[in-house]
Amino acid sequence: MNHKTPANAGTRSWYLLFGVWIIATGGTLTSLFFSEVVQLPVCVLCWYQRIALYPLVIMLPLALFPYDAKIIRYASPLVLFGWFTAFFHVLVVAGIVPESAQPCVQGIPCSETHFNLLGFLNIPVMSLITFTTIGVLLFLSQNQFTGNNHE
Repeated sequence: MNHKTPANAGTRSWYLLFGVWIIATGGTLTSLFFSEVVQLPVCVLCWYQRIALYPLVIMLPLALFPYDAKIIRYASPLVLFGWFTAFFHVLVVAGIVPESAQPCVQGIPCSETHFNLLGFLNIPVMSLITFTTIGVLLFLSQNQFTGNNHE
């Protein structure tokens, strides 16, 4: 007996999207805390990641009330851009990207980290984890909604 109905699929998809909004809001507040309260400098790559993350905090609740699954289509390019920027930033910090290919070597270098937890958890890694989690949840939300609405 299958208890999956389109209404249940929409509800599960809504909760996943709500989770994405919570994570995006947490990431936004964390980035603002580090820059405005702790006064950590913000490099160019960090700004690009913020540009990808901050709009999600406003876009997602607009699609939650009432629920509109199309937001996944509009949020995904921001998440992909943020993920690739964060991944590149992790590579820059790890020293894999040569200095000649780094976008910000003067002013506030992107290769420097000003916060490090447990020896590996720095701001670019936290950003990559955030965008990865958001991307996975968006994917699951889309699959939950479309997979169960075609039954």
